[in-house]
Amino acid sequence: MTTATDTVATPTTTALVHISSLVTNDPSLGEGPLGLIQDAAVVIDGDRIAWVGETSKAPATDNRVDAAGRAAIPGFVDSHSHLVFAGDRTEEFNARMSGRAYSAGGIRTTVAATRAASNNVLNANVARYVVEALHQGTTTLEIKSGYGLTSEDEARALSIAAAHTDEVTFLGAHIVAPEFADDPAAYVDLVTGPMLDMCAPHARWVDVFCERGAFDGDQARAVLTAGKERGLIPRVHANQLSYGPGVQLAVELGAASADHCTHLTDADVDALAQGDTVATLLPGAEFSTRSTYPDARRLLDAGATVALSPDCNPGSSFTSSMPFCIALAVRDMGMTPDEAVWAATAGGARALRRDDVGRIAPGARADLALLDAPSHVHLAYRPGVPLVSAVWRAGTLV
Repeated sequence: MTTATDTVATPTTTALVHISSLVTNDPSLGEGPLGLIQDAAVVIDGDRIAWVGETSKAPATDNRVDAAGRAAIPGFVDSHSHLVFAGDRTEEFNARMSGRAYSAGGIRTTVAATRAASNNVLNANVARYVVEALHQGTTTLEIKSGYGLTSEDEARALSIAAAHTDEVTFLGAHIVAPEFADDPAAYVDLVTGPMLDMCAPHARWVDVFCERGAFDGDQARAVLTAGKERGLIPRVHANQLSYGPGVQLAVELGAASADHCTHLTDADVDALAQGDTVATLLPGAEFSTRSTYPDARRLLDAGATVALSPDCNPGSSFTSSMPFCIALAVRDMGMTPDEAVWAATAGGARALRRDDVGRIAPGARADLALLDAPSHVHLAYRPGVPLVSAVWRAGTLV
């Protein structure tokens, strides 16, 4: 029996109305592949979307928020980030942009700084970048390890990442640890044995940098296979710097995504088009290294599924901005604004094998971003302008 002094939580519903153009990513709800609805309304019930449609047909709710003609999109889904790190590589970036040769150690510089940092410092850094991304509309975020490269440092990186997201990736095979520079085979044995045993309980995914100067095809296969044996799902850093076996290996092993995909043969494109592996493109890396951009048009025309991610990391792409990457994808990678927005939302969800995010439809998690613009096209049309004016994550205005 409830008494007068008892507190009973009463569920509340909120309607966001008069949305000029709503991207649902559900063609059954609206026009075209993005399922666009004009003068739309979204009803949020708890942490879920309860109803979507035209404002004139919106049901009664406890609360009502007027979007005043702004556009709304699903929260961005970032399926590739490296946020557990310490230190700074400004000098490396400055040297690269100044045309000078630089050999500061790259990833190894960050490894040294990360190993020396306390848990509190690393956790505070991750929290800062997660909030930074959230303010730019990113409501789902994958976070990798990869800057510890000892069993203990990789495990603590994953534990710190898990405090901020469910999408945690073990990347002990980022590069060969400095201590094993003369014996990479022994490092692979460490990664596939004791390190994985310690790290697998903290992760959902296993990743490997399959690239010249990192891990070759046989080494990458050993890492991914060992991860699968411990219940982790593969992802692959593939074909970023050169042609190589990464994409083919990703498709063969049923990886959720092959990330970078900058240098692709026709066979690579065909494999991605015919399989379930998502091609996750990371234009921030090409921007920050003055490299050739991936050819998204080629992948899309072949029928491959494409996702976009900023690839936030301290060395090659120190940005957390998905809107910036959308603008790059449209300007330099052959994507239309519609394709780029889909890739940054539904595409990222596919790369994480999620169907509860990346769309605004009944039953989905209530993640959405309100833009200070009448259309999602403005994300590419007005590059560099902070258009995200409000963000809801799991039904909460953040």
